Amino acid sequence: MSGKKKTKKRNRGLKKNQIIGLVQGIFTNNPKRTYNYKQISDLLELKKATLKQTVVEVLYELLESGFLTEVAKGKFKLLSRGAFIVGTVDTTSSGTAYIVPQDGIGDDVFVSQQNLKNALNGDLVKVQIFAKKRRRSVEGEVVEVLERKRDTFVGTIEISKNFAFLVTDKKVMFRDLFIPLNKLKGAKSGQLAVGKITDWDDYNKNPFGEIIDILGDAGENNAEMHAILAEFDLPYRYPEKVIQAAEKISDKIDENEIQNRRDFRPVPTFTIDPKDAKDFDDALSLQQLPNGNWEVGVHIADVTHYVKPNTIIDKEGYDRATSVYLVDRVVPMLPEHLSNNLCSLRPNEEKLCFSVVFEMDHQANLLDTWYGKTIILSNRRFSYEEAQEIIETGQGDHSEEIITLDKLAKGLRQQRFANGAISFERTEVRFDIDEQGKPLNVYFKEMKDANKMIEEFMLLANKRVAEYIGKKEISKGKGNNPKTFVYRIHDNPDPDKFENFARFVRKFGYEAMPMGEERISSSINRLLQQVEGKKEQNIIETLAIRTMAKASYSTNNKGHYGLAFKHYSHFTSPIRRYPDMIVHRLLHSYLEGGRSANAEKLEEECKHCSKMEVSAAEAERASIKLKQVEFMKEHVGSQFSGVISGVTEWGFYVELDENKCEGMVSIRNLDDDYYRFDEENYCIVGRRYNKKYQLGDPVNILVAKANLIKKQLDFELVND
Repeated sequence: MSGKKKTKKRNRGLKKNQIIGLVQGIFTNNPKRTYNYKQISDLLELKKATLKQTVVEVLYELLESGFLTEVAKGKFKLLSRGAFIVGTVDTTSSGTAYIVPQDGIGDDVFVSQQNLKNALNGDLVKVQIFAKKRRRSVEGEVVEVLERKRDTFVGTIEISKNFAFLVTDKKVMFRDLFIPLNKLKGAKSGQLAVGKITDWDDYNKNPFGEIIDILGDAGENNAEMHAILAEFDLPYRYPEKVIQAAEKISDKIDENEIQNRRDFRPVPTFTIDPKDAKDFDDALSLQQLPNGNWEVGVHIADVTHYVKPNTIIDKEGYDRATSVYLVDRVVPMLPEHLSNNLCSLRPNEEKLCFSVVFEMDHQANLLDTWYGKTIILSNRRFSYEEAQEIIETGQGDHSEEIITLDKLAKGLRQQRFANGAISFERTEVRFDIDEQGKPLNVYFKEMKDANKMIEEFMLLANKRVAEYIGKKEISKGKGNNPKTFVYRIHDNPDPDKFENFARFVRKFGYEAMPMGEERISSSINRLLQQVEGKKEQNIIETLAIRTMAKASYSTNNKGHYGLAFKHYSHFTSPIRRYPDMIVHRLLHSYLEGGRSANAEKLEEECKHCSKMEVSAAEAERASIKLKQVEFMKEHVGSQFSGVISGVTEWGFYVELDENKCEGMVSIRNLDDDYYRFDEENYCIVGRRYNKKYQLGDPVNILVAKANLIKKQLDFELVND
């Protein structure tokens, strides 16, 4: 007791520097424990409010100095000096980065631009943690690049008397590549080329490199499209040996193969695709059964009959993982002999398929499903426009079948939305392009009944295939669980993101949060219906999509939130998606009584396919942006109305009403006030006059500049 009294008396007169020493001692002697100011005050037996406030000040000063780290609000722990983590670099637009821990444990580590050394976006790095600043993530410094995500980059050649540079896109590579003249391989100034890093040590500002491919002159359409593909590390040429291997595959169908398949050749069958499509990987058949019900066949090209595992064609297909759809071309996953010939369900040609066949009543209720290998003969190839005309007029080839299928599809769609599916139908921008790749006109792709009809039957086939495996309708795998399968998953929305989204749409007078017994999916559908046709429609739909989780492939079935399906897979497009090929092989194996596949190997394949899908989508967006800039180059000096579609610290983006082209109004050009970025409210605000430019606001702009190299439109605000 006497000891305690002495401590109390001693601690009443503690000075701040003494408290600092005592606090440091507590944390040093207990390096794994966390403390708040109350616990520290109790340990030091400080009762006065003034002394407790001093403890608070000391804790935050020690945080600032890097002695402590704040593991939660107001809770502190000794920061292990010299601690290292391994993680992946995720760069920001400002040149700083966050390191995402490889093991998924702990917070991301902030690294300033000067402490990144020569690490690039996506690289695997070793980072030394050195401090945690107040209100900021743990900070660190890159000490070693363990693995490069990529070592090839696209840029424009600039040649001087004694050396050359490959000038790169700073968003991808923040340093230009130094190219010795003897490493140019004939490249000339102004040409687009692909360069490879050969050496880059800490002492050199710029990496040394060599040219490995010349794409062509900057501004030339083919060169620009190849540059976009190379920028996203996507292939832009097919290896000759793969093409030759594909061309050796015979188009003759063996009679024994036909005998082992269900024959749909006598059944009315047709394809419906975009008017410019060359690969037709799905067909529909329809016939009425003796009991009066409908038999709907979804017939998918049997790609895996021709592409065997571990062959040169299969390996190339896996590496690509997906076809890439740019503005003016398709870069196919499989060689054209397969995608446009052998596997394409062309009219009046016998084709091998893997089919899902449904028995349905007149109200589109599903009564039975059959899965298996088939042979078909497509009677007709329709474009969406031709099928739509038949739906609207009731006249034309196979009009009875198309009208019946349309009615059944509408029944399926109604059921799907009743179960909570979300109705996202964003406007898609398309271009009319001449032979040189010049955009002549911008138009918008519309989802009409013909498109929706095909979509519904493809969704149903994908769903039923996933259910067949996931709901154990087929023989069970090891441990009485469903056999390993590849699912297309879409997780639930992040609650915090959705609350922020709901807060934003209230500014427009809408409510996104569920009302009464409503589910989130129903509340989103209600909102989407309310904004249809309004000026803010595209902005709100875009933000709604951003609040959703990203869809991906996985062996771990989490269901598909957006579609309101507990089981969903990708089965219907094996010509253009490798996961569909995996699904075909798994389903066929399981139908034949095969053992459950290796989950670990399949999960790696899922991750690869998901990653390549993201790269392909980014390349598609880049090609659209390029053509938008090229199209608007003819309109420099013209005025347009638009809507603010994005807000950042350096300005705001405007999407034009007339053609959905997007450009930026720089904050530097707003000279009537000093503006700051308000991230929480999606706006920039003037400090003196409080004028706001907010997401969704209508504005008038003038097209000031169209930069093809940067794929960037610069707008200037036009005052009313």
